[in-house]
Amino acid sequence: MSDPMRPPASHPRPQTASPRSEPSRSRSALRTAVVWDVLRDALERRVGATGRQALDVLDTGGGSGNFAVPVAGLGHRVTVVDPSPNALFALERRAAEAGVAERVRGVQGDARGLFDVVERGGYDAVLCHGVLEYVDDPAEGVRNAVAALREGGVLSLLAAGLGGAVLARALAGHFTEARQALSDPDGRWGTGDPVPRRFTAEQLTGLVEDAGLRVGAVHGVRVFADLVPGVLVDTEPGAVEALLKLEAAAAELAAFHSVATQLHVLGETRGSNGA
Repeated sequence: MSDPMRPPASHPRPQTASPRSEPSRSRSALRTAVVWDVLRDALERRVGATGRQALDVLDTGGGSGNFAVPVAGLGHRVTVVDPSPNALFALERRAAEAGVAERVRGVQGDARGLFDVVERGGYDAVLCHGVLEYVDDPAEGVRNAVAALREGGVLSLLAAGLGGAVLARALAGHFTEARQALSDPDGRWGTGDPVPRRFTAEQLTGLVEDAGLRVGAVHGVRVFADLVPGVLVDTEPGAVEALLKLEAAAAELAAFHSVATQLHVLGETRGSNGA
């Protein structure tokens, strides 16, 4: 898990790489492209709604800054909360290398004790990526993330999908494990499963709505990327870009949510205006 930071004084938008290039359109982008596009667009709408070029963003699952650093590259102030000192050290180094160190602050903490290290109601957007799988009480984790939002703020929630794990185990020939994951209350395929909990789209949207937000969008993430042999993607000209486009096309279709490796939900506070 990982997460926050205190915003420094406002800064002009940096002259860095194009927002579309962060995270870069590479093989690794297959894991983040859909979420990044949805998040970037939500932040742009929030900028338009507030009239502020620099937003205050809290990342409660940020670790070494896979999203925090690109978000800071857009000119926003990002607080990352993470329980791992090593992850926060890596975050500091990555932010420095990207030239955004003054807009990124790392704080050691976790989702349960979030308000021991950050303020309530202080953020335009909260990222909760890869957190709910590991916390003792997912509902409490979502409530805390929502309580950190300002009126009109948005929540970006990313968690492991149940259907993707079932499909992956079955395609690997582990049929008993696939059935176990399908019937297990936490979506685990066995004692060796490294993921403590997985979710359906209905479960995640329910958590968001129960916390008082409306669901703005639901996307399936890594619908095909984890199933396509790497050699095909790495050796075929244009394969990465074509697969990225396929992922984007399938992400919003409910039929593919049930087989996605991850699920992304964009939650909006009642005061938001299309953000």
